[in-house]
Amino acid sequence: MNATLSTRPYDALLLLSFGGPEGPDDVIPFLENVTRGRGIPRERLKEVGEHYFLFGGVSPINDQNRALLDALRKDFADHGLDLPVYWGNRNWAPYLTDTLREMTADGHRRILVLATSAYASYSGCRQYRENLADALAALQSEGLELPRVDKLRHYFNHAGFVEPMIEGVLRALEELPEEARAGAHLAFSTHSIPTASADTSGPVEGHGEGGAYVAQHLEVASLIADAVRERTGVEHPWQLVYQSRSGAPHIPWLEPDICDHLQTLHEAGAPGVVIAPIGFVSDHMEVLYDLDTEARAKAEELGLPIRRSATVGADPRFAAAVRDLILERAATERGEEPAVCALGTLGASHNLCPVGCCPARAPRPAAAGADSPYA
Repeated sequence: MNATLSTRPYDALLLLSFGGPEGPDDVIPFLENVTRGRGIPRERLKEVGEHYFLFGGVSPINDQNRALLDALRKDFADHGLDLPVYWGNRNWAPYLTDTLREMTADGHRRILVLATSAYASYSGCRQYRENLADALAALQSEGLELPRVDKLRHYFNHAGFVEPMIEGVLRALEELPEEARAGAHLAFSTHSIPTASADTSGPVEGHGEGGAYVAQHLEVASLIADAVRERTGVEHPWQLVYQSRSGAPHIPWLEPDICDHLQTLHEAGAPGVVIAPIGFVSDHMEVLYDLDTEARAKAEELGLPIRRSATVGADPRFAAAVRDLILERAATERGEEPAVCALGTLGASHNLCPVGCCPARAPRPAAAGADSPYA
């Protein structure tokens, strides 16, 4: 193998995702996994479960991950990368611990992890690292030889992630009624999180109002809006908005909510809106329900034309970006200085999460970072 295509010292890739139910009987047990330790009543879980029951109790995220697995394996094979790809979830089968046990049994000792979350935050990064630490602790208790596990850097500003979203917004604009197209607003949507969590996202030196979480999303929104202007000659007003809020109402979360934003745009006379879910890798339940169901219903109530652009999903350019990130990290581990791809002004994210990065609500061990007990 050409040295530039070498994944050494890594011998496997783990696709690590959230997981989702695959039938009505899975819904409540899945939600119990997601909310374990928070004391949420079963009746409240049943209310949330109604979102899933609208779609037959099936979250699309698992099929999206299967498609991404196929795309990654095809890309690797087409480019001569002999790197097996495994899949594990935090909250549903295939479970992370089971997958790591399988990888260990298969002889893998240096594992790279691709999390299906592109941005810095507790729930989007450190919680995955905590789950990795839990899984490694379980394997250690079984007397197994532990692999070294590293996590790929945040890829929010990699061209292979951004370009498919640019094209998605352009297609969505074309799908708007002609009279709404030129003056359409762009609403870049992501998951709302508590403001306290946002403020402490990313490395300590970047903590502050919104932290890395908001800064990274604003960077991506700006990159897309600028590209749309360059390719169409039209400057569309845009706003970063939020969705999928949960939790106690007295705790401040990031705003504005997408439905509130649609109301504001309607009152201001906006002729149409493209909603771009930049915070999500694939069309999982929160995209289908919060955007395609609730936000669409709100827009219909207002008589406001909207279109929703596609998520990246299993786009071949994203698979190629993952290959690029793997080769970049492998070269760095070998002591080389590879070229890195990072659009915009924020630069490439760190390879190793530093101490104090996206701190936990309560101290827990986290793997694949500077504070990992499994170095």
